[in-house]
Amino acid sequence: MEITGAEIVVRCLAEEGVEHIFGYPGGAVLYIYDEIFKQDKVQHILVRHEQAAAHAADAYSRSTDKVGVCLVTSGPGVTNAVTGIATAYMDSIPMVIISGQVPTHAIGQDAFQECDTVGITRPCVKHNFLVKNVKDLADTIKKAFHVARSGRPGPVLVDIPKDVTRDKCRFEYPKTVEMRSYNPVQKGHQGQIRKALSLLLHAERPLIYTGGGVILANASEELNRLVDMLGFPCTNTLMGLGGFRASNPKFVGMLGMHGTYEANMAMQHCDVLIAVGARFDDRVIGNPKHFAQNPRKIIHVDVDPSSISKRVKVDVPIVGDVRETLRDMIALLEEGFAGGQKTNAKAVDAWLAQIAEWRRKDCLKYDRNSKTIKPQFVVERLWEVTKGDAFVTSDVGQHQMFAAQFYRFDKPRRWINSGGLGTMGVGLPFAMGVALANPGAPVACVTGEGSIQMCIQELSTCKQYHLPVKIVNLNNRYLGMVRQWQQIEYGSRYSESYVDALPDFVALAEAYGHVGMRIEKPEDVAPALQEAFHGKYKDRTVFLDFITDQTENVWPMVQGGKGLTEMLLGSEDL
Repeated sequence: MEITGAEIVVRCLAEEGVEHIFGYPGGAVLYIYDEIFKQDKVQHILVRHEQAAAHAADAYSRSTDKVGVCLVTSGPGVTNAVTGIATAYMDSIPMVIISGQVPTHAIGQDAFQECDTVGITRPCVKHNFLVKNVKDLADTIKKAFHVARSGRPGPVLVDIPKDVTRDKCRFEYPKTVEMRSYNPVQKGHQGQIRKALSLLLHAERPLIYTGGGVILANASEELNRLVDMLGFPCTNTLMGLGGFRASNPKFVGMLGMHGTYEANMAMQHCDVLIAVGARFDDRVIGNPKHFAQNPRKIIHVDVDPSSISKRVKVDVPIVGDVRETLRDMIALLEEGFAGGQKTNAKAVDAWLAQIAEWRRKDCLKYDRNSKTIKPQFVVERLWEVTKGDAFVTSDVGQHQMFAAQFYRFDKPRRWINSGGLGTMGVGLPFAMGVALANPGAPVACVTGEGSIQMCIQELSTCKQYHLPVKIVNLNNRYLGMVRQWQQIEYGSRYSESYVDALPDFVALAEAYGHVGMRIEKPEDVAPALQEAFHGKYKDRTVFLDFITDQTENVWPMVQGGKGLTEMLLGSEDL
């Protein structure tokens, strides 16, 4: 029996086990929406802007290891989604975007709501397809899911002209995928793994540096095991938080631009560094020339060969799946690698003592007796009230860094933020995606009064689908990170960084049918969070508007162009 392209799309999604799809209808995708209406396997979530559809699908994936899916119409539908697609691309998130296109005969004719979707999205997708024949549709969607989730993951777009969704053919969903030009490596080279272990066992000042690749590969359990076996200190990037337990004494904190003093000093002064699923980006190592001043041996494990030696020359490259590689390392150690050789315990103990000395600087200290609400204080209370077990989404800015520094993540996939692209506006749609993917779990969106207004219309989506997310708005009436840079590097000339004419967020939340709270005193912070998460509002969307100290900055800070050890630890360093 022949069925339409639109029905093929929906049946392919069901075959892939897709339970939720985020989208917004329009002319080019109406045949697909008609088929969605006729079935009940895949639930469609109607967002209020296509950017939010992409962000919600992205967070759905980040919090579950499933492939997130969104559906948008042609022209402005897909251009609205580009920010969300680029956000997922920069953080290597597996996602499939289905976009409508004008009928094949109208392509290139400047038809209504036409744009060159393949051309526009090419720089910010892992791959994209334009399907011109209904017979290719099922194969293409199968390939899209395969490419999105395998190797180094990423978003894949499938552009489908309207006539292709109307045309008919026989349907058979492929069981397997063969792509001659795409065969990502899974197993790391055994000789390189042995060489890496030998370096690690001889190290006097070792450091394990891990990034988002550990989360994406579901290798957190293996990483924790390896650290426990070796007894080496471990640091996470912003994207890697939760990959290693923050409660473990071997955790030296996040490193990089707003990382801890001890993590950055350890990164600079180690003699053997193993980088696992991380890419030595500019916000992590600062100035590469400064980083290269100290000689060290570098081992780099990554599934993407193009990431290795891209910014920093490494000594032992290992291309392969992070989890498989860590498992191979653990197995070799358990088998008594190199005749059961142990680590250099005496030297490592001295190294850990040096790190403890750096830790005594207490680089994350702040005024705990302040009469105004400190943003750090709110995040610490949030961690206590949720017992460290919440999914925390964030927008981008100071509040993002405070959340990363002060919410101690012990589990992977609990910290959902835009690391690579740094996209304001993601927090609320991220929270929606997480809440739908993890029903019943506590979800907190840590945001600021600037970021939250970029996708605030999604409060309407939260109402429609009864999503009990808690919005923790750290309201300092400034675009905080911009203000901080202007203070430090632009002579305190605060050009367009003060946010004037703010809405009454409590009234706005209530207008959308939610609960609004305004909190102005430190002693009211914990009770408000308790009420939102465990009290009478635990099943409601709650907007908590915390009026915070306007002058607070994120410390430590490595300025652009500076080296890792050239940190500003506070206003006294200005």
